[in-house]
Amino acid sequence: MSPLAPSLAHEFEAALAWWNLAGVDCDFADDATTWLADPRAAGGAAAAQGAPASRAGANAPVSAPQDIVARRADTLPAAPEGPASPRRDWLGESPPTDLAAFRQWWMETAELSPSHGFPRVPPRGQQGAALMVLVPQPEADDRERLLDGPQGRLLANILAAMGLEESAVYFAAALPAHAPMADIPALATGGLDAVTAHHVKLVAPARLIAFGSTLGPMLGASPEQPLREINYTSGKVPVLSSEALDALMDMPRLKARFWRRWMEWSATH
Repeated sequence: MSPLAPSLAHEFEAALAWWNLAGVDCDFADDATTWLADPRAAGGAAAAQGAPASRAGANAPVSAPQDIVARRADTLPAAPEGPASPRRDWLGESPPTDLAAFRQWWMETAELSPSHGFPRVPPRGQQGAALMVLVPQPEADDRERLLDGPQGRLLANILAAMGLEESAVYFAAALPAHAPMADIPALATGGLDAVTAHHVKLVAPARLIAFGSTLGPMLGASPEQPLREINYTSGKVPVLSSEALDALMDMPRLKARFWRRWMEWSATH
């Protein structure tokens, strides 16, 4: 007597169990999306543990993939909303009126930096620069000079390919010191976005590149309205947003994508 052929339901549950045991339950693209059902929600707890499906389960109807995803989403608890960060007026009633005063204020203002294990590093460059480069924070080994490590060397190569001398570029960070795991959007909500805006106003660059996907809130961007320029009393600054320099170092395809975007952007700005 030949063995009975496994039913479609049995094959489907076995496939889910194989992927679960392999530790693969999500499909990653730009955003993570749910791929496999929660075994408890899909009725496949035994399959998730590697046990064969029962004869009754083998004859059960097979759920459509979209139904499985929906059930898994229903079982996930809602993310708790954290308390809103208190907003602080860092600049006060007498903000710095020029770059020299800003640098002194940047280096000396107490509690401005969330990092206590790294030194503060000043921005560098001249007012009216052809390009302002903004990064989230100094590199871990920066001391006297901002972007003095591997990220800075990558940036120097990028600027050389653009045909820009470093003397024509203003280098700045959103934070005074390196701060591992810094929550840049939360710090922006806490008032540092106004500091960044004032900094850009004092520099008055012709163009600005923000290297860091978290820098949008520091420059006034929102998910509903991507940032393309900054307006201030003396004019407008075109803005190009890019991935962070460390991400460009780790993923060559991001370098190629940045360069294509730069070529398109610089042709019109």
